[in-house]
Amino acid sequence: MKKFYYGFIFSLFLLTSIFLYQTIFQKQEYYQQMYEEKTNRYVQSLSRPRGRILDCKGNVLVDNIGIKAIVYRKNNYIDTEKELEIAKELAMVLTMDQNPSLLDLKNYWIVTHQKDADALITQEEYDLYEQRKLNSQDLYLLKLDRITEDMLNTFSAIEKKVALLYHLMNEGYYYEAKLIKLEVSESENAQILEKKLSGITSEMYFKREYPYGSTLRGLFGTVGPIFEEEKEKYLNLGYSLNDQIGISYLEEQYEPFLKGEKDVYKVENDGTLTLVKEGKRGHDLVLSIDIHMQLGLEQIVKEQIKEGKKLKNTEYYHGSYVLVGTPLDGQLKAIVGLQYLGNDVFKNVESDVLTKSFTVGSIVKGASMAMAYQNKLVEVGKKIKDSCVKLYLVPEKCSYKSLGMIDDITALKTSSNYYQFLLAIKLAGYTYKPNLKMQVSEKEFSIYRDAFSLFGLGVKTGIDLPYEQTGMKGKTIAPDLLLNLAIGQYDTYTPLELLQYINTIATSGVRYKLSLMDKILDTDGNVVLKQEKTILSTFALEQTYFDRIHTGFYQVLNGGTGSGYVDVNLKAAGKTGTSETIYDSNQDGVGDVETINNTFAFYAPVESPKYSMVVVSPNVSHYNGTTNYFAYINRYISKSASDYVFKNF
Repeated sequence: MKKFYYGFIFSLFLLTSIFLYQTIFQKQEYYQQMYEEKTNRYVQSLSRPRGRILDCKGNVLVDNIGIKAIVYRKNNYIDTEKELEIAKELAMVLTMDQNPSLLDLKNYWIVTHQKDADALITQEEYDLYEQRKLNSQDLYLLKLDRITEDMLNTFSAIEKKVALLYHLMNEGYYYEAKLIKLEVSESENAQILEKKLSGITSEMYFKREYPYGSTLRGLFGTVGPIFEEEKEKYLNLGYSLNDQIGISYLEEQYEPFLKGEKDVYKVENDGTLTLVKEGKRGHDLVLSIDIHMQLGLEQIVKEQIKEGKKLKNTEYYHGSYVLVGTPLDGQLKAIVGLQYLGNDVFKNVESDVLTKSFTVGSIVKGASMAMAYQNKLVEVGKKIKDSCVKLYLVPEKCSYKSLGMIDDITALKTSSNYYQFLLAIKLAGYTYKPNLKMQVSEKEFSIYRDAFSLFGLGVKTGIDLPYEQTGMKGKTIAPDLLLNLAIGQYDTYTPLELLQYINTIATSGVRYKLSLMDKILDTDGNVVLKQEKTILSTFALEQTYFDRIHTGFYQVLNGGTGSGYVDVNLKAAGKTGTSETIYDSNQDGVGDVETINNTFAFYAPVESPKYSMVVVSPNVSHYNGTTNYFAYINRYISKSASDYVFKNF
């Protein structure tokens, strides 16, 4: 029993000793850490490389390039006189591209002429200051206001440079690193380092580099300083106010992943920096884009635009858009937007595909037919003779030509407007007869628009980019405008909406979110985030009806209005569109010329779609007072583009 008792006492003593030792040791570590933090100063590097942007095959689309920069960090208790000395030393070495502002010069005059500056304030004003009716800021503003041009004209060129440098050293918050000069020459860098100026360091500053020039630049977005109204937000997220952030498109969308981690340095007594924690490059953003497909399509579109401009009635045609996607998951493989400036010069305008909208014409008739099938408006397979519709007090509305006998499938093949007009009239509760007095309400427009939205028309596509627009909805309710809506001649849609629309036709009503991001990788190549296909909506319609739409779209490209747009061996299905629009020829904000937009969308092969494609060519033609000649630019682009994509990818 005594052995057990002594053993218990010993074990208890041992455990207590270990606990006390660990507690004391851990507290010592804690106090040591606190001491380090209180007595040492740590700073971060000016910048770190952002994550790269890659295409689906690993080609680098957006990279980083490091450039030398001179940086200033205030040491504790440094005074104005010492900072002026540093600025003068810098001025003797650095060449500066910018000039000091008037405010910079006035501030410099005040700190270098303190007695004269104090004399600018009257005794009465000093009395008001003593009475707390004026504050120090009020006095400073009075001094600035009373500094004359003659006072500033005494500054030499070198003094003006010192004024600029002194301003840069004091810009922003006290504790922040100040960027003095970017792209410092080797000679400047060596001379500055040799001087060992307090708080002055030479660091690498990273900016974006674009190996493929202007291609897709509009969608990559830009990197820039934090906006004034967002300072508090980014400070709370751990940013410094002099940080560069993504401020548009992909750079903005994926900022949390692309931003890097800065190096952390200990500031030594002599002002030099010792690295204590190495930063990291940001995560890489891998896109679904195939840059080789993109570049090939850009070249094709450029050639076809130049050839198209040689044709009649193309005075107001200035460019086209081509989008390629994968219908079964909503990813984008290429986005081309080109504006022709003349003299073989083009401007990349890819971002237009989500911000600009157009009347698109008969391309929407797949959605119109789906609405009609869903609402039991179609007598499947019934033949009628194509004709014209004449509503009361409304000019006659017809197909582009007499199309003979048509049913629901051949109405798509031949793009009969008459067939769609009859369905719209039936939706409103009428049977057509000449000079029909017809009334419609918001209800009929909503039925069409609700159906269209389930195909991606008139709604956001969900693409992972900010600033997406949805086009414009007509506000006037009238019988003839309901007919126009049914054939794509009323509301406007973006090229991105058209891509989601044709994808939804291809998938028999399943609308997938469009996306550019495929995955995000860390610096070791591990997947941080993977894009999962997302269903946004489903159009409830029996497959037998979708099969009829698919058949109609197949016939469009095989003997219908889309003949010659794609190689028949692709076994593609699609729809053409032609619409009237008003063009602002003198850019005064008012449309003054009636022009024609041309659109086309298809997917292939019909049974198992690999790719979808949309081609939009605004203002391809107009009536010039003599002829209505129509240049088939869209067809030429579509044929060349589809051949290239399906033969090479």
